[in-house]
Amino acid sequence: MPEYEAVIGLEIHVQLKTASKMFTDAPTGFGQPPNTLTNPVVIALPGTLPVLNKAAIEQAVRTGLVFGSEIPEFFSWDRKNYFYPDSPKNYQLTQKDAPVCLGGAVEIELPGPSRNQMGEHRVIHLDHAHLEEDVGKLTHGEGDSLVDYNRAGTPLLEIVTAPDLRGPEEAVALLQSIRMHLSAAGISDCDMEKGQMRCDANVSVRPVGQAHLNNRAEMKNLNSITGVRDAIAYEIRRQRRACEAGQTVVQETRRWDAATARTTSMRTKEEAHDYRYFPDPDLLPVKFPRERVEELRRALPENVFDRQRRYMEDFGLPYTLTSVICYDHELASFFEASMTVYADNPKATANYIANELQRERANATDEGVLPMEAVKLQPAHLAGLVQAIDEGRLAKQQAKEVFVEMFASGREAEAIMEERGLGADQHDDGQLEQWCRDAIVANPRAAQQVRDGNEKAVNSFIGPVMKASAGKADPRKVRDTLLRLI
Repeated sequence: MPEYEAVIGLEIHVQLKTASKMFTDAPTGFGQPPNTLTNPVVIALPGTLPVLNKAAIEQAVRTGLVFGSEIPEFFSWDRKNYFYPDSPKNYQLTQKDAPVCLGGAVEIELPGPSRNQMGEHRVIHLDHAHLEEDVGKLTHGEGDSLVDYNRAGTPLLEIVTAPDLRGPEEAVALLQSIRMHLSAAGISDCDMEKGQMRCDANVSVRPVGQAHLNNRAEMKNLNSITGVRDAIAYEIRRQRRACEAGQTVVQETRRWDAATARTTSMRTKEEAHDYRYFPDPDLLPVKFPRERVEELRRALPENVFDRQRRYMEDFGLPYTLTSVICYDHELASFFEASMTVYADNPKATANYIANELQRERANATDEGVLPMEAVKLQPAHLAGLVQAIDEGRLAKQQAKEVFVEMFASGREAEAIMEERGLGADQHDDGQLEQWCRDAIVANPRAAQQVRDGNEKAVNSFIGPVMKASAGKADPRKVRDTLLRLI
């Protein structure tokens, strides 16, 4: 029995972040009452004509530049003809023969040996990316189907990969990488729960060593990371079993049913000629200036994985911190801004962002994580807190409660320390020395470990001394006194 390998290509549909729709000035948005984000162009009243959205075109070009695609000087528009209730025109304005982006590649990171370790990095090649308009949304009930055209006409970029993927983990890693990079560049929020990123997966299997591709199944409209992973995994198993039984895999479109965790047949796979593509007569080809391409290229943010590598090399940050901060462009911006104020302890700053800040954001609301734009804490305030700790003016135990107040009020650490009477008091040396002697007497075993050369054992005494001082002793002075006495 031959071994089989999976061959997977994804078609990723990403809503671009623009104020208005692709071919009209009707607003984009999510969560509005049904059919309120429409106008005569969106619902295709007779006599209406499309007008190009320049911002959407530039967002598509920026996507190509993020992933190293070629940006052709000319691209054009086609009509993809089909009848479905969510498409009011009965055709979709798209790009077939002259798309906005050609080629390119996406760097992905596969799961590591543990969640705290970096995984293998691979490159997934892109075939192209083309601009089109989104369709509406159908809601099926008992005995009726309702259509909401709010989404119809939203700028949509379809990113088509080469058949480079070999398993569901790689597909998930690709989606996560695209989401990180486009979010960091302000191109799309890629929120799958809001339909801002959706995915079709083409899956086939073949004997290992075979060069040509076998028939494939396309799973349509996978709208969650879990759905993509599970649908691909199921389809690989289904096709492998069919091949092992000597059956022919039918080329078809299939639906993923999350409730039963299986795919089911929808229809035989369409080909391009089924849609009767032809050039749109109302839209002229676009000539995109070369100088504008270079302007957009220079304005792009740093690549997410390049930034992670830089943080690890320049700041000495571990993977556990960079994988939290660098994968969220808002957290990375917060870190960078904090470092411009106080750069002596990047690891402490990163720790506060990846742990305390994230915890407080999660606890601040019952409706998910508090958005960064709603966070009152300022980067400069965090820098001041870390500096106060490093200078011995604030114990780490006290800093935690100061941070909570900073997050809640947006006030600076110094103001909170003064108001609460926090900070390291200048106890007389006799009092501090007595607390240290008491701690040493209470733990003779640890004292002997220090005398034997294990200096780290001195940490056993710091907690009791800080408790005796109500947390106000200078931690560095406590340590020095303990080592001197022992």
